[in-house]
Amino acid sequence: MGPEVCALLLLGLLYWAGDCEAQMTWQSLGQQPHRSWAERVADDRQAVESFPLDLTALEGNMESFMEQIQSLAQALYPCASQQPSEDLHLHLLLNKSVTCNDGSPAGYYLKESKGSGRWLIFLEGGWYCFNRDTCELRHSATPHLMSSKDWPRTRIGTGILSSLPEENPHWWNANMVFIPYCSSDVWSGASPKTKKNDYAFMGTLIIQEVVQELLDRGLAGGKVLLLAGSSAGGTGVLLNVDRVAKQLEELGYPAIQVRGLVDSGWFLDNKQYRHTDCVDTLTCAPTEVIRRGIKYWNGLVPEPCQRQFKEGEEWNCFFGYKVYPTVSSPLFVVQWLFDQAQLIVDNAYLTGQPVQEDQRLYVQNLAGELRHTLQNVSASFAPACFSHEVIIRSQWTEVQVNGTSLPEALHCWDRSLHESHNASKAPVKGCPIHLVDSCPWPHCNPTCPTIRNQFTGQEVNVAQFLRRMGFDVPSVAQ
Repeated sequence: MGPEVCALLLLGLLYWAGDCEAQMTWQSLGQQPHRSWAERVADDRQAVESFPLDLTALEGNMESFMEQIQSLAQALYPCASQQPSEDLHLHLLLNKSVTCNDGSPAGYYLKESKGSGRWLIFLEGGWYCFNRDTCELRHSATPHLMSSKDWPRTRIGTGILSSLPEENPHWWNANMVFIPYCSSDVWSGASPKTKKNDYAFMGTLIIQEVVQELLDRGLAGGKVLLLAGSSAGGTGVLLNVDRVAKQLEELGYPAIQVRGLVDSGWFLDNKQYRHTDCVDTLTCAPTEVIRRGIKYWNGLVPEPCQRQFKEGEEWNCFFGYKVYPTVSSPLFVVQWLFDQAQLIVDNAYLTGQPVQEDQRLYVQNLAGELRHTLQNVSASFAPACFSHEVIIRSQWTEVQVNGTSLPEALHCWDRSLHESHNASKAPVKGCPIHLVDSCPWPHCNPTCPTIRNQFTGQEVNVAQFLRRMGFDVPSVAQ
């Protein structure tokens, strides 16, 4: 892009700003502007001509210039749509053989962004079931996680799915796709419902079918596809990101850059704090759940990871630190060091009630183990907080590690991938992408979100929470 084109782009944005401001003023008066287009251009040209443009400064510094253009476009975004719609609209799959657990058609929610080459596909989380009893209980308690029959026609995009620049600074103008989780198989299954099988488990097939349909809705012309997910959806990203990249390549779209964003799906296969029999979803050890589940679901794992283990040990590939070295696509891992879901399945969940010394040490050691598994993950964001999931929360911009927020870190990651794609080996200066808290206790990071009891939803006082864990709160505060 030459300087003359850049100047025209900037002048166009400035003209749009002036015209938009006039429209807003007239609309507030309940009138329509009667000035001709030529008159408005003449007025705007006078204002634009007084704007200093040093086109020579653009040479060799296009990235900085385009960032300024992006910032200006974001500032003008409210003018582009006086009443921006945040709705993602439901589309049930055309291929009715790819279904939810109960045999109802799977689907996805879509909000298109015409002209954008970026696509964000989000995989919803929500635990799992691993035998007939746990699936029947799940169906009665949370039917929307096993059936599409009562899904709403629209849903609001929040966090990284928001189309508002102030809530989603760097991905606000992407094409947004939300795939509801209705397969209960950590997005790994490939078995239909039959007379012998009470439920279908088709998580990985649902992802492939959605990608296939999106090609006809604009993805064919896309440049970047970010496959993101939270909790079980985050683990689903680890299992499926390379499969999506291979699918697009085989369909004739190798130029689409596929990346993965794993939120709260980096679980450990560690020893439980207190062992219990595997009778329900929440207290069964993760390793035992996956051992049983992968057979029940007919679950698939990435072939490169599968080759690392003996037959019957494919369950290892559901754990991030084991599958990560075998994944080819770029990955960004977001993980709370004191993840609530991990603590629940380890039977060490912190409710705010007093804990024993051995439980406190177990929890601190757990954070240390998580920190260790992230050492070789080049792009990661791991705050020392007691929480679970973050990227589709409206407040996802507030948490920081070493002064860098999650959206900023993701933007740095985007830039680093862009540079590497352009054969530049120099790292992006002042743009960190490996951010892991080093402080050793829950909520030692002052930007952590409010602590809430995951079972009751009630807010828990941080000082009281730490005191009941056996910490000397004044010393911690210092």
